[in-house]
Amino acid sequence: MPVTAKIGPSILNSNLSNLGGECCRMIESGADYLHLDVMDGHFVPNITFGHPVVECIRKSIGDDVECEVHMMVSKPEQWVKPMADAGANIYTFHLEAATEPQQLIKDIRETGMRAGCAIKPQTPVSHLIDLLYTQMSDVVLVMTVEPGFGGQSFMTDMMTKVKTIREKFPSLDIGVDGGVSLKTIHHCAQAGANMIVSGSAIMKSQEPDQVIKQLRQIVQEFNQDSIKH
Repeated sequence: MPVTAKIGPSILNSNLSNLGGECCRMIESGADYLHLDVMDGHFVPNITFGHPVVECIRKSIGDDVECEVHMMVSKPEQWVKPMADAGANIYTFHLEAATEPQQLIKDIRETGMRAGCAIKPQTPVSHLIDLLYTQMSDVVLVMTVEPGFGGQSFMTDMMTKVKTIREKFPSLDIGVDGGVSLKTIHHCAQAGANMIVSGSAIMKSQEPDQVIKQLRQIVQEFNQDSIKH
């Protein structure tokens, strides 16, 4: 069963003084979903925003647009219900921060959200695969930079993780996050990623609709080629 290419602009790279308007601009430009980075200053050094801002975003964009909250926090269990109440659709926690990831996935699903699990570059992919064999998530997210820091280069060697996951789970939504642009998307698509988080490459472009369109086309092309072979 082929997976669907989905492009999610990372709104942390937007004009934060006009966050609702920026989210609407991305939707109008063809975004498949919005990627919202939540940082607590503990799991990662920076602080961004929490569920009150997510609730405001939901009010600005309406009910039909999918929002993924990427929870770069030290206690992901604590924020499941507040984020569900705020209108998040996908709750992606970090495997490194979860004390009971199997139960956390179940708790996320009980709220009606889809459950996502992310891993940092230093985390072996085997740790994630072991989790998926015991409790399957709806989404996985492979970090292609160290979370919480800006201005990093795309880590091409993380694509071996994506490829390994895709080989074992052909229909799973696999995301990549960090340094993804038109210059690096081919690596992601060829490895088997289908959920593409992209920040400045989309947000800072004069033609974000064209960037989103091209990113999606490249992922779709590699997806079709993999089906043929």
